Amino acid sequence: MKNVTLIGASGFVGTAILNELLARGHRVTAVVRNPGKIGIKSPSLTVVQADVTDTSALVAACKGHDAVISAYNPGWTNPNIYEETLRNYPLILEAVRQSGVRRLLCVGGAGTLFCAPGLRVVDSGVIPDAIMGGVRSLGEFYLNTLMNEKEIDWIFFSPAGTLEPGKRTGKFRLGKDDLIVDENGNSHISVEDYAVAMVDELEMPQHHYERFTIGY
Repeated sequence: MKNVTLIGASGFVGTAILNELLARGHRVTAVVRNPGKIGIKSPSLTVVQADVTDTSALVAACKGHDAVISAYNPGWTNPNIYEETLRNYPLILEAVRQSGVRRLLCVGGAGTLFCAPGLRVVDSGVIPDAIMGGVRSLGEFYLNTLMNEKEIDWIFFSPAGTLEPGKRTGKFRLGKDDLIVDENGNSHISVEDYAVAMVDELEMPQHHYERFTIGY
């Protein structure tokens, strides 16, 4: 059993990870802006209301835990998603550092994966303008900040090109820097299976100071 802080536990991905953590017997401190969005009750769950910009509150929520999982997202419809991602993710990193926790698992994006030799998804022309700000900023955080982090044992877990509600099958493929596609050329994964792989990595770490990805 791990004692985990989950940042952004009420979001689309965060909810799936929260459910998977609790189902597998882990203790979770869920950090959210709006506790009312946490619909699950469990003796293994502690809900903390805090904003990621409040470093002292975040440090307190992380201290003494085995690992921190960040599913933070400013919101895909947030017009300031680019700026807030680049401002707030380094704050999360700093809070984890100050807390003394040495393992950080980040819900990443697919934008910096390679879909062809030398061509990243973010530069391929397939990403809609409506979400480009969030895709590009998360990618910049990974490339410019996280890849230079040497103290905290981090991972940046990129989903497939399409991350969607679906079934928990437990059957998927993992990769490193290249977008995983199926026999029809589609890159997709259910959020439930993404959560399975994230908690697998928590329980039995296979990746350190690196990104990895998932797909069917």
